[in-house]
Amino acid sequence: MSDNKTAMVGTPCQILAATKINKYEKETGGSSVYVKIGLFCMENFSYSYLERFLKEKNIELYEVKDFRIEKGFFIANLIDGNNFKVPVSKTESFTRKNCHVCTDYTADTADISVGSVGSNKDYSTLIIRTEKGKKIIDECVKQGYIETKPISEKGLRLLKAIASKKITKNLAYINKREAVSRPVLSKRSVNEEEFIRESKDCQFTNLEDDVISVGGCVLCGACEYVCPEDIITIDDRKPFKTGVCPEDCHACYFACPRTFVSNEIYSENIDEKPLGEYIDIVSAKSDAVIGQDGGVVSSILIYLLENNFVDEVSIVGVDNNAPWKPFSYLTPNVEDVVAAAGTKYSTVPIGFKALKEKGD
Repeated sequence: MSDNKTAMVGTPCQILAATKINKYEKETGGSSVYVKIGLFCMENFSYSYLERFLKEKNIELYEVKDFRIEKGFFIANLIDGNNFKVPVSKTESFTRKNCHVCTDYTADTADISVGSVGSNKDYSTLIIRTEKGKKIIDECVKQGYIETKPISEKGLRLLKAIASKKITKNLAYINKREAVSRPVLSKRSVNEEEFIRESKDCQFTNLEDDVISVGGCVLCGACEYVCPEDIITIDDRKPFKTGVCPEDCHACYFACPRTFVSNEIYSENIDEKPLGEYIDIVSAKSDAVIGQDGGVVSSILIYLLENNFVDEVSIVGVDNNAPWKPFSYLTPNVEDVVAAAGTKYSTVPIGFKALKEKGD
């Protein structure tokens, strides 16, 4: 593992994978992820199905200037100045079905969670979860990278309501699914001892049975990243194995965010806490970067790089050969962070693919 310190920005499932990889370093090999910035996430979208959906509306992806989710609508702003919007409730055809087994809206295992819900236009809502996260935000404010103000009571109520809605909706789906299929392991309540015991009995074959073949894989790339034999591959499709697992290797099962999660990571009553555990919640904005929700995430990443808090950041760019198709990469350069500002609405093996390719 590299000695570099990396800041990762990701969805709740990706942040959970990073948390598990580092907590169980002995089994997974660990990672260089030092700062975890989680994004509010109701669900994510399939690139190919989104492309097909827009084509049915006579819109090509190369015609899209940017995407947004705002006030209950999925919006594609077009280069010609027009926009196309559809209620989020009507996006089922291009929503990734594996998102329905997740009840984490605000990335509960991050250092800092960020999203637009609960704050005014041009502001982001920041949930500060750890002392490390608090130090980062305090210094960002002190040095002028961002400005913050208390979140309003109305905004906090809205945020809790949205997070609770995801929990209620997806728990209903999980219960329905478990009545006819296999259990969703990440929703089983297990203690640390049980987690380790169960995971040490499992290899990639078990991961296929318990997660991949039953539609639970989130394409985060964690299994590919931790595999010591480099025999797991994940790109746009589900992970597959090209070799034989060593007899006593359980790395992929420990790392996957959809296998068991011990109560040392998620408390047993986590679904009764819509916003998870946190130190503070504030509204924030930045005038330095133009990006999604006021450019706050980009400004935090710039602070981390310019103050040598981390050596590199994991960001998402767009494939030049496929409009709006995201790919992840690591960079130590502020210029890259500014260029990548904004949200790419499609799952990508964020961070882990970039870490793997770098040989971390």
